[in-house]
Amino acid sequence: MTTIDAELDTAGLNCPLPILKAKKALAGLSSGQVLRVIATDPESVQDFKTFTQQLGHALLGVREDGGRFYFLLRKA
Repeated sequence: MTTIDAELDTAGLNCPLPILKAKKALAGLSSGQVLRVIATDPESVQDFKTFTQQLGHALLGVREDGGRFYFLLRKA
């Protein structure tokens, strides 16, 4: 089980706001800490894959439940 160090709820927001808010939240974490992001924008699935690849963060997991997407990001 992964320890979640911080959580960010971006439900109801559309691209690019979930990414921008996640970037700001990750800036406040230490390397290796995990951020869970909750989003409702279906485009966020691809957005977070691209975001983590470009910035070197790890996308530990993605799941969808009832129209909500849950992302686990480990800060580089």
